[in-house]
Amino acid sequence: MALSSCLLAGARAAASPSLPSSAALLQRRHLLPAVAVVPLPQAQQRWRRGTRFCRASSSSSSPPPPPAPPEEPQDYELLDTTGNCDPLCSLDEVSSQYFEANYKPKDDLLKALTIFATALAGAAAINHSWVAANQDIAMVLVFAVGYAGIIFEESLAFNKSGVAILMAVCLWVVRSIGAPSTDVAVQELSHTTAEVSEIVFFLLGAMTIVETVDAHQGFKLVTDNISTRSPKALLWVIGIVTFFLSAILDNLTSTIVMVSLLRKLVPPSEYRKLLGAVVVIAANAGGAWTPIGDVTTTMLWIHGHITTLNLMQGLFIPSAVSLAVPLALMSLTSEANGSSQESSSLLSSEQMAPRGQLVLAVGVGALVSVPVFKALTGLPPFMGMLLGLGILWILTDAIHYGETERQQLKVPQALSRIDTQGILFFLGILLSVGSLESAGILRQLANYLDATIPNGDLIASAIGVASAIIDNVPLVAATMGMYDLTSYPQDSDFWQLIAFCAGTGGSMLIIGSAAGVAFMGMEKVDFFWYTRKVSGFALAGYAAGIMSYIAAQNLHISLPTSLAEIPFIPGS
Repeated sequence: MALSSCLLAGARAAASPSLPSSAALLQRRHLLPAVAVVPLPQAQQRWRRGTRFCRASSSSSSPPPPPAPPEEPQDYELLDTTGNCDPLCSLDEVSSQYFEANYKPKDDLLKALTIFATALAGAAAINHSWVAANQDIAMVLVFAVGYAGIIFEESLAFNKSGVAILMAVCLWVVRSIGAPSTDVAVQELSHTTAEVSEIVFFLLGAMTIVETVDAHQGFKLVTDNISTRSPKALLWVIGIVTFFLSAILDNLTSTIVMVSLLRKLVPPSEYRKLLGAVVVIAANAGGAWTPIGDVTTTMLWIHGHITTLNLMQGLFIPSAVSLAVPLALMSLTSEANGSSQESSSLLSSEQMAPRGQLVLAVGVGALVSVPVFKALTGLPPFMGMLLGLGILWILTDAIHYGETERQQLKVPQALSRIDTQGILFFLGILLSVGSLESAGILRQLANYLDATIPNGDLIASAIGVASAIIDNVPLVAATMGMYDLTSYPQDSDFWQLIAFCAGTGGSMLIIGSAAGVAFMGMEKVDFFWYTRKVSGFALAGYAAGIMSYIAAQNLHISLPTSLAEIPFIPGS
């Protein structure tokens, strides 16, 4: 008994110097470990002092043992050694030993085969005469090997961003060898780089704006207003909020924000997993009907294949249907019709930063005003995004001037937290697809599809199904290379259906979209659980959305066109 009370005192000593009142409340409810709110080095030192004192006082008949060195695992003997521990425990030696004891090295055979195939591709590229005579075969082989490395990223332990960049460089090397002259290849590369850089700059600005708003806890203004706890009602509320949030932000950011909210609303359960799946479906559906809601839609918009108002008028109803059908079907499941779910007692200890509402308003305004900027100036959309970023940058510097403790709220810190690997992945993929387009390979593929599948709606639907397995970014990039505006004019049914199918088709598998991958990582959801519980609902919504789009086009049903009469938005 004395030992346990002493250990409790040691834990209190580790946490007492800097515990805020909200964290103390959480500790009394046994929701947070005592040391979780203390910086790691200080917490470890205080914990060691507490445990050493306990060992000494628990045995009064024997002299106190000499203090153990900090590296000994017994200094952490009170921590959970089951592997299910808090963020502090995940950094200590006990969890490291547990990880090492249970870690099973991946089979190196796949790695060896991949490296061998890459070496063969490199050797073929060095052989100028063979590449010059067989350029198409060489480029297809390099692309196939590189894309296999991207697909099997987890098995091979190769980062997909590095693989994409390496693949892009190799493809352009092959293109420079097989082109009529090096000057021709350089000119093609310059043209491709100019197009790709617009998307990269657009994503860079958008991610930074969203990260800055999130650092100010600006999204709490949206999520804190969700108060319903009825399982069926919460299912619909989460879906609708995510649907419209993803239309303004991107689907990945919306998923992260909403899954974080679910952790505060619902305790771990099958029902919370189902709500997370709703977030994935809603985020992908919401991102499909606006030009800034999904990377693929942004690509089509920047390259002039679709315009803002026509996209929103044509895809809002199909996108809403693709969400409403899965929600209606999920409402019939046992998880949504069970007894009222208990609310999680975990309250967020983070408060909105000073002037957080102002930053939220400016950030969202900057994102929404990009189409207006394009319509007014005629400049590319990335210029409007950079304008919004510049305004937000100056604003945060001004409102936090002299506040050294709030440097993490400024844009330079947000730049260090954005998904740079994701941007480099898009860069590598788009440059790779650009090389295939320059070589005429995509045009040959388009001719083959036209001869095999003469219906454009079926081609777009097939691309959506493929996006559940293959990343939708290269699929849409390849589609733009296969079909130009002469084949299908701007705002044609084909391009709108491509935007819808590529955006929503990824919901059918958890690995088919960035939103699904983020949900899988945050909630540790198994691939087969999602396939068994959710894929059927997502497929039904996908099919219903396509049918509703075709029916709406045949019946000439769309959103009201009054916005088109506004002088400064001539179709943008």
